[in-house]
Amino acid sequence: MKRRDVLQTALAGTAVLAAPRIVRAAPERVLKFVPQSDLASLDPVWTTADVTRNHGFLVFDTLYGVDDNYQPHPQMAAGHTVSADAKQWDITLRPGLKFHDNTPVLARDCVASLQRWGQVDPFGSVLMAATDELSAPSDTVIRFRLKKPFPLLPNALAAITNMACIMPERLAKTPPSQQVTEMVGSGPFRFLAKERIAGSRVVYEKFAGYVPTTAGPAQYTAGPKTVHFDRVIWTVSPDAATTAAAMTAGEFDWWEQASIDLIPILKQDKHLTVTVKDHMGEAGCLRFNCLFPPFDNPEIRRIVVEAVSQRDYMAAVAGGQPSLIRDKVGLFTPGSPLASTVGVDTMKGDKDPEKLKAALKAAGYKGEKVVVLAAGNYPTITAISEVGNDMLKRIGLNVDYRSLDWGTVVTQRASRKPVDQGGWNIFFTFLGGVGNVTPASNITLRSDGKGWFGWPNDPKMEAMRLAWYDAPNLAAQQKLCAQMQAEFFRKPSYAPLGMYFQPTCFRSNLKDIPNGIPQFYRVRRV
Repeated sequence: MKRRDVLQTALAGTAVLAAPRIVRAAPERVLKFVPQSDLASLDPVWTTADVTRNHGFLVFDTLYGVDDNYQPHPQMAAGHTVSADAKQWDITLRPGLKFHDNTPVLARDCVASLQRWGQVDPFGSVLMAATDELSAPSDTVIRFRLKKPFPLLPNALAAITNMACIMPERLAKTPPSQQVTEMVGSGPFRFLAKERIAGSRVVYEKFAGYVPTTAGPAQYTAGPKTVHFDRVIWTVSPDAATTAAAMTAGEFDWWEQASIDLIPILKQDKHLTVTVKDHMGEAGCLRFNCLFPPFDNPEIRRIVVEAVSQRDYMAAVAGGQPSLIRDKVGLFTPGSPLASTVGVDTMKGDKDPEKLKAALKAAGYKGEKVVVLAAGNYPTITAISEVGNDMLKRIGLNVDYRSLDWGTVVTQRASRKPVDQGGWNIFFTFLGGVGNVTPASNITLRSDGKGWFGWPNDPKMEAMRLAWYDAPNLAAQQKLCAQMQAEFFRKPSYAPLGMYFQPTCFRSNLKDIPNGIPQFYRVRRV
């Protein structure tokens, strides 16, 4: 280094020391997100609403997570040991886990949480039925004593649709039929209840006490969940045009479900990225209430399914981008190993409304009022609901169509009361493709009268669903799933309405936006 350079460096250092020291707080790192709908329910066990699940993965953590190939890895768990007869699993917690109230996560919290979850989740219910005892022999060990080997135990605890979220024992003691409203998890973000504005705003804050695992691949819900933002703010924005304008103006960072009609405009902005991140798609669903007339009659349900044109439903959602649409969709996500076309042609039958009216009458329909719950503030569900309303009326059903906000639909669909006491007959929704890959995760297939809203009771279907867990290989699983689909179209519990791929839109300076469901760890701004 030249003498002149040394002097300049020294003078610069003197100037720095002589100058008054001004301490400035680092600017707060905020991620501004537009969710698919309002967060009507906070409890990811009580409801399967996607928006609540997305919230759940901010606030709560799980014992296991899944990688991009849906294989499980320890998450809150440090690992597990399995006995020689495979009937005892001891899961050890990672050290230093804390809840958001700064109390330690103990094994008894996990036991209570899993017992609550296992009463409602299809996968969890099968695991619990195979369990003799679930206990906490110490503060750090969760023990499953099984009736028979259950090699899919980690897969069950890594569930996504109904996440096996871990909460304090005092909250987990809440019956699953009641909502937990106090949000105390151990996940990477804290829920700020005081900043929530119902129907408008939800705020999360980085949890300083969260220590990510150092093991496993940083994929999907597995591996290190590194947080790069101090706050995540959800703003509910039901008007698509307003949201699109706000995205181009830089007011939001990420729009979960970009309006398909506005994609060409959004793509013109070089500061925005529009792409499909969830490659498993969204499957439309017309769900029947199987408890009461007229849909306690499987023949009437079958006739309604016959009237469905999947292409019509999906065109209402994504007609402007036909490449995003799939029809001929059965129980399992097209392209996944268990997908089948068995029985799908049922929905390509005679669409003559007069013939369908006559068939309904012959099957025993007596003109009963059919209460339809439709989400008027959820554009994609509104679209399929309106197509469905027209279809149901054309084939002669006495439809009472109720356009409600999505939060009200989520609440009302949980009611088992008859129509004249505030109940319902049909609601419309979408089933995330990740939940339709296997019978274990498909929430629609449990058929013992205790499952997902609609509560079908079909002993033959239930026996095949349970047999799937014991299938020795993929070929045996595929055979069972084809048989299940044949039985389904004989006694359907819902009408499959086709599938589409939902684009998301985000500022191009956001990196590491994950594939699959929205997740807010690992995402960073550059």
